[in-house]
Amino acid sequence: VKVKIPFGNKYLDAIFSVPEKKPTYGVILTHGAGGDMNFPQLVSLADCLASHGVLCLRFTCKGLNVAYRTKAFKTVVEYLKLSDDYKLSGVFLAGRSMGSRAAASVVRQLSQDDDDDGFIQGLVCLSYPLHRPKLQSKLRDEDLLLTRCPVLFVSGSADEMCEKKLLEGVVSKMKAPKKIHWIDKANHGMAVKGRTTEDVMEEINAQVFSWLRENVQLEHK
Repeated sequence: VKVKIPFGNKYLDAIFSVPEKKPTYGVILTHGAGGDMNFPQLVSLADCLASHGVLCLRFTCKGLNVAYRTKAFKTVVEYLKLSDDYKLSGVFLAGRSMGSRAAASVVRQLSQDDDDDGFIQGLVCLSYPLHRPKLQSKLRDEDLLLTRCPVLFVSGSADEMCEKKLLEGVVSKMKAPKKIHWIDKANHGMAVKGRTTEDVMEEINAQVFSWLRENVQLEHK
């Protein structure tokens, strides 16, 4: 279902992947610095979640400014929360690369609000860009360290923007419940020599869904 979400004086393009049965939980998903919501990994994950009874709303927000992307993400959360079509008990925020930075920022901001009502259930970071390539001294970890809800990281062990030891170091300092799933030999784009894109996407989708299921009561299907 295609929708346009009002954002300032503009609209954000978004698509709902709707399960057959009435969903209790949803995932809001967005893309990295390049591309849009039709990035194959995101489409594949959205289809997988919907087939397992989880509503997925993915949206496009162009712009390389994280503050702007965060604002857009917040607007989408509010939109879904107030939606009459889907009365959800809670949502998970998910993003790929820069989108996961925006998601982490929203989770931190909303969990620090006094009126935190538990609507946000967790955070899924796909290829979280912990640092710029070859610039490991500056870590983008402040939002992660202040996050309180459960967090899942799915990263490539050869990601040039997220060195394995550095992410493990940050995660060990996080107070929130957290889990890292490493895609062996995958780079930032989740490409692995000798494996098909579909194969890698299946691994990512299975990890994300089983983690969601561990964190909320989802029916086994």
